Amino acid sequence: MDATEAILSRRSIRKYDKEPVSDGDVEALLNAAMHAPSAVNERPWHFVVIKDRKTLEAISQISPTAPMVKYAPIAIVVCADTTLEKFPGLWPLDCAAATENILLAATARRLGAVWTAVYPFDERVEGVQKLLGLPAHIVPLCVVPVGHPAETPAPVDRFDRACIHQEAW
Repeated sequence: MDATEAILSRRSIRKYDKEPVSDGDVEALLNAAMHAPSAVNERPWHFVVIKDRKTLEAISQISPTAPMVKYAPIAIVVCADTTLEKFPGLWPLDCAAATENILLAATARRLGAVWTAVYPFDERVEGVQKLLGLPAHIVPLCVVPVGHPAETPAPVDRFDRACIHQEAW
């Protein structure tokens, strides 16, 4: 699958079958994440890969928008090391780019994934930090459950010419 096809066919997948995600697939997703653009090459990201059922269940309790995490074979928690910031406030952009690369790489590998927000919700950030034993300077941006899709949402054409402006508003 080429990049444009992955972008246009990517859908948020919230239902997964029981097939495990291979270590090779996980490494490919993380490799894609680490090739995301990063402001001034800061690369503040760190990733926590979770397979433990109890931990996945606990995450689904911490984040009200992430009930599907408990059913996924794995989840990737995208985090930032704020001590690596060269320009304060840019880490969410860098980690968002890494997260999008995970989602696109999952689509290209015929896996399903969905972005579930942790940051900027203080109670979610603190809950995930405590659950995973993250140091205070490591901030979780999101949790991405990953698995083999047990659903196939219809494609959606989101192109909207009304959002395009030439030269000025």
